[in-house]
Amino acid sequence: MSVTATATDRRRRTGIAAGATLLTLALTGCSGLGRTAVGPVTYTTGRDRVVSVNSPSVNGCHRMAPSGAHEVMNRTLIDMILYRTRDCSGGGTTYVATTVTDVNSPRSLPWRSYRFVH
Repeated sequence: MSVTATATDRRRRTGIAAGATLLTLALTGCSGLGRTAVGPVTYTTGRDRVVSVNSPSVNGCHRMAPSGAHEVMNRTLIDMILYRTRDCSGGGTTYVATTVTDVNSPRSLPWRSYRFVH
């Protein structure tokens, strides 16, 4: 009877180790996938051109058109931060919640980049 229990214990431990290895591999594989902010980010440039980016990556800094934007519609499922610089740095940021539109004052500098809050 102790031989059967030992064999069962070995199989159980092997199963747990295999399950843990598969879970680790699955999580590692999923973390490499490009997560997107589901939905469009639409903005109007200083030249009144409308630009729409559908489901951009949630990672990194996203540059806008060289002339910048004076109106931004966030129709994604993730909040975003607008920057007046091209590299998502510096002060004067604007927080735009999901499904919200923000319009810049005519006297303000345009937004030139954005990143997502995740």
